[in-house]
Amino acid sequence: MELLEEFKIILLNRSNKVLGFVNISQGGISGTIADPKIIFAIALKACASSIILSHNHPSGEIYPSDADIKLTRRLVEIGNLLDLQVLDHIIISSEAYYSFKDEGVI
Repeated sequence: MELLEEFKIILLNRSNKVLGFVNISQGGISGTIADPKIIFAIALKACASSIILSHNHPSGEIYPSDADIKLTRRLVEIGNLLDLQVLDHIIISSEAYYSFKDEGVI
C-alpha cells in the first residue's frame, strides 16, 4: 500500500502549548491541497496564537519543492497580517524531516 501525501497543522496558544492537531487535506502520492482560507479559519476559530505546518513526502524526499516554499511564504505572510504566527513548516519522510525554521527559510 502506497502512502498518500497529507497536510496537517498544529494549533498553539500564546505559551506554545498544543491546542490540537488538525488534518487539513489528504491527496495522492505526489501532492495535496493546503488552502490558506481553511488553515486560518480553523486556527482563528480555535483562538490559536500560532501554528506549525506539516506535511509528508511519501517519496522519501525531505527537501521542499518550489510549490512548498511558495506556499510556506504565502502562509507566513498571511499569518503576519492576522497576527497569527507560523512558527515552522516541517516536511516528514519515513527516514528524516526538514524544518523550514531550522534551515532559515522562515
